[in-house]
Amino acid sequence: MTAAEYADFHRKYQKIMSFDAGAGVSALPPPTSLSNAPAPSGMLGELEVVRSTAKQAIVSFLKGQSVYSVLRASGKLVVFDTRIPIQLAFYALVEHDMQSAPLWDAKKCQFVGILTVTDFIDVLRYYRDTRADVSTLASCSIADIFADEAILNSVLKKNPPRHYVSDENGPGADQHSLFLSIDAEASLSKACHLLHDQALDFLPVIIPSDMRALASITYTCVLEHIVSNFREQRRLFDDTVYDLGIGTYGEDVVVAYPHQPLHEVLHSLHLHGLSAVPVVDPNTKKIKGVYSRSDITFLTKAIDAEDAVSNLNLLLEVVMVQQRTDVTTPDALHTCSTRHTLQYVFEYFAQWKFNRMICIDEEERVVGVISARDLVAYFLL
Repeated sequence: MTAAEYADFHRKYQKIMSFDAGAGVSALPPPTSLSNAPAPSGMLGELEVVRSTAKQAIVSFLKGQSVYSVLRASGKLVVFDTRIPIQLAFYALVEHDMQSAPLWDAKKCQFVGILTVTDFIDVLRYYRDTRADVSTLASCSIADIFADEAILNSVLKKNPPRHYVSDENGPGADQHSLFLSIDAEASLSKACHLLHDQALDFLPVIIPSDMRALASITYTCVLEHIVSNFREQRRLFDDTVYDLGIGTYGEDVVVAYPHQPLHEVLHSLHLHGLSAVPVVDPNTKKIKGVYSRSDITFLTKAIDAEDAVSNLNLLLEVVMVQQRTDVTTPDALHTCSTRHTLQYVFEYFAQWKFNRMICIDEEERVVGVISARDLVAYFLL
């Protein structure tokens, strides 16, 4: 590209743009109209320059921000001793509207893992699938559950390497090094890479000097910080999310149906490593809603653990009618099309705060899913 061509290109993108969550969000722009005609080769070069510049701008921003900057001025964090009953821990999470809590081992005087709402649901699935005596669950501590190889190898197979440190690592092992956390003073870029590279949903923020846990951050926390604080004078985000390859599309999209039993949907989510799934009409394929693994509706309706296991046989459509709307079920339905730009998605997030958007066509049929993880990961890769 010659100097004159670059100057002309640079002028075209010198439009003021800001990810200001409080400005220009109430009236969202219409979807961008795109032509299917191939772009001239010169334009392709310009597009690559813009996309590369956009990525580098976000990467530089993340490197210049500390993990501290993501934390709210006020908030709460629940920490569990591994000796307490897992049922009690779960109901404490529900009571405090929390999705996860770091685990503290008093004998080792260190953090050894994370307990999430979905962990307890997966334990109930194990009891259902194996027809084990669920009444024994009331006396099982968190440590008991995570020391059970059968459970770990079944529904909690992802936890040992990334979320929990057991005594099986051998005497003298540096067990704390296996508990993944982030120093509060580390860069936000490092936190994002740890979340992505280790396939984490929650990343505890720790002050290493005195082993204090401050909070747990997620992709949604990071995305909210980017949208609220990133400033850029150039217009760099006008490509569609589809053209940028952000999200999952076509046959790779996993869906659920209203007539499926809950345990079957939860198994599918676990099998594919998903936190939520679009629910579609089996006949029209139109979107009906979203179901999240963290939805605890079937648990809050149960009178005891045995009843909770029985509720796993409920049809998904029955559960969705009774869905909770608090923090434990953050996956309300938000939709977009393949024509929406990355700028639009950022502005939409600023208004609604969501974990994922379901991409639909003109007939409201699901064609893709875009998660907060996908959005952040795009700038990391």
